[in-house]
This record gives sequence, C-alpha cells and structure tokens, in this order.
Amino acid sequence: MTVAVESAVGSTLGGGGSATLPRVSALAHLAEQHATGVLFGGSGAVYLLDGDVVHAESPEAPTLDVLLAATGRLSEGAWRDAMDHAGSHHRVGRYLVDQGRLAEGELEICHLGALFDAAYFALAPDSGPVRFRPGASHWLGPIRPVPARVVERESRRRRQLLDDVCPDPRLDTAPVTPHRATRHVTRRQQALLDLADGVRTPCAIARLLGRPAFHVLVDVRRLAAAGLVDPPRPEPSVEACVPPSWLDHAAAAREPDVELLRRLRDALEARL
Repeated sequence: MTVAVESAVGSTLGGGGSATLPRVSALAHLAEQHATGVLFGGSGAVYLLDGDVVHAESPEAPTLDVLLAATGRLSEGAWRDAMDHAGSHHRVGRYLVDQGRLAEGELEICHLGALFDAAYFALAPDSGPVRFRPGASHWLGPIRPVPARVVERESRRRRQLLDDVCPDPRLDTAPVTPHRATRHVTRRQQALLDLADGVRTPCAIARLLGRPAFHVLVDVRRLAAAGLVDPPRPEPSVEACVPPSWLDHAAAAREPDVELLRRLRDALEARL
C-alpha cells in the first residue's frame, strides 16, 4: 500500500507527521525508524532497507546500466541476461558479480555514483509532495547500503556547489545553447557542447554521454558563468487580455430595446 509521507511517518511508523514535511526531512524520519520501502515523488525514488539507502533512481539521472555500458564494462546483452535471471528475485547486482560480469568493488563504486546522482534529484526540496511505500524493494537488490544522513549531506553539498559555480538553477532544466565559438574548454566540456543544440537539456546530454547528470550540470553552470552558453530564456509573461475594439461596437449595437421590454411587461401583467 502506498501512503502519503505524513502518514508513513505518522501512522505507519508511529510518529507525528506533518503535511509540509520536506523530502530530506522525510528521509531522516524514515531512517530513524529503520524503515524498509521506497520514498518517491515527482523527481525520483529512494529505496531504504532497515533505514539505510540501498538505491535511488530518477528520470533525470542515467541508470546504472547506461553508466556501465558507457565505460565498456557491461554489454546490453549481459545486463538483459541479469534482468531475466535475477530481476524477479531482486538480485541483479549479486548475479552480475556471481557470473563474473563485474568485480564486486567495481559494481559498488559505479552503483554509489548512480545512487548519489539520482538522489540529488529525488531529494530536491522543491519537487513537490512525496509518498512512502512500506516493504517495497528494488530489483537490483542491496549492493552497498549508505546511511541516510550521508545521502542527505551529499545532496546538500552538491546543491551548494552548483550555486557557488553559478546561482541560476534554471540552467539545470533549460535547453543548452552554445553562445559562440568556444575555445579553451576541456575535452569533457567540448563533448557536452557538441551535443548542445538548443533543444537538449543537461540531463538529456548526460544520458547520451553516459555520464552522471550532476557532472554535466556542473559543466553547464561553469560554461554559463564563462559566457559560453546562453542563459535560459525568461518565462513568457502572461499579458492581460485586452478585448478587441470591434467588441465594444458589437456590444453597443445590442443595447436592449426598452420600449419592447415595457410592452412585454404590460402583456404579462395583463395575464396575471
């Protein structure tokens, strides 16, 4: 059963909940209660096991298989095989190690990168209400649990780092448009700019590059601070609706016929 986060913290977990509980605070409450399940909302999901974070995912962040494929460490066929054989048992990660597809330490490092990357979006303070599903588990299975406080701290650190580079969060979701011919950029930044077409967002570019989305956000903000990408376009303002001039004339032409109304009134009174 899926419950609102205030119910999860209040009724389900035995504490007093709040309808305005922020997402990071909700994770802290669930961790204190050693909860198992998934905390999710519009920007992603965080999976807990006995209060520790075991996985996170977000539509804004490349998934673990995308990151592994980009490094050449795991083919699409190997990932599909693991999903077919171990997905229903929630042991995809363990299967990859047992089959010799990945070393255990290698999987842990890559998974931690994907977890922190997705958690940055899933724990965004302005991404709307959250809900908690007790008992839910992810098909990947636990790999290396991370204390919730560590995930929270890293998410805050990343948000502060982006603001220190360039305090314009609109850059994280706006299409990336190169401002002019760029020189003196790093190879990594150049790869990003090669895919920037004024339509793709930083997260879309991250998926194409097979890089963590947060790394791309940092590069985009650095390029913006250097004037190498255009600032986001301002939101279109809602202008007051001004009625056309012909409407005034039409309204004037349809003024009521007072004499006709009087005759109708007299006729109705005569019938009463």
